[in-house]
Amino acid sequence: MNATPKKTRVLICDDQPLIRSSLELILGTDETLEVVGTAADGAQAVASALELRPDVVLMDIQMPVLDGVAATAHITAASAAKVVVLTTFDRDDYLFDAIDAGASGFLLKNTEPEMLIAAVHAAAEGQALLSPEVTLRIIRRGTGQTPTETVPESPASVLDPEDQRVLDALTARELEVLISLASGLSNTEIAATLSVSEATVKTHLSNVLAKAGLRDRVQAVVFAYRAHLIPLTESR
Repeated sequence: MNATPKKTRVLICDDQPLIRSSLELILGTDETLEVVGTAADGAQAVASALELRPDVVLMDIQMPVLDGVAATAHITAASAAKVVVLTTFDRDDYLFDAIDAGASGFLLKNTEPEMLIAAVHAAAEGQALLSPEVTLRIIRRGTGQTPTETVPESPASVLDPEDQRVLDALTARELEVLISLASGLSNTEIAATLSVSEATVKTHLSNVLAKAGLRDRVQAVVFAYRAHLIPLTESR
C-alpha cells in the first residue's frame, strides 16, 4: 500500500474575514494543501506560525497590531516557514520591504488562483515565485536601472569586479543552472532541459548561492541580470 503523500501545511493571515475564507476555498481545491489555521492580525500570525508550524504562510501586508512586513521578519527568523506576501497594494516599498524581511514570494490579490497555488508549492519547495511585474521591479532595483534603461551592448566592459569574481568561480554547469533560473525555469524544467535530476539542480543552485553570497533564488535572479547573463527581455 502506498503511503499518503505529506500535505503542505498553510497558514492564512489577513484582517478581512471574507479574504481569509476565499483563500481557504481556493487552496482547498488542491488536495495536497492543508490550511491549518488563520490569523486576523500580524501578532496572531506570528503566534500561530510558531504554534502550528506551517510550511507556508500567506501574509497580508496591511494588518492591525503588527503589519505584514514585521510579522514576516519575525516568522522567518523564528521558524522554517516560508512566507508568501499577498496584497492589494501594488507599491514598491511594500515589495522591497517584504523581500528584505525574508518573504519567498510576492503576489497581488488579483492573481489567478492557479498562480496562488503554484506560489504556495514553490515556497514549500524552497523556491521563490513572484508576479512577472514584481520580478521586473526587483531586477530593476538590483541592477540599479531605471524603467527606461536597457542592458548595455558591451556588458563585459562595465561588469562589477566582484560579480566577475563570482562568475569566474562558477562551474559551467552552475552557470547553466543560474541562467536557466533567471530565465524563469523551475527546478523541474531546469532538470529536464539539462538532462539531470532535480536533486542535482538543487545542489548546483546551492553552490551558486554559496559562492555568490546570496540568500535565495530572488537574489540569484537579480545577480544574473546584474551580471548581464541574460537581457531583461528574456524574463518570463
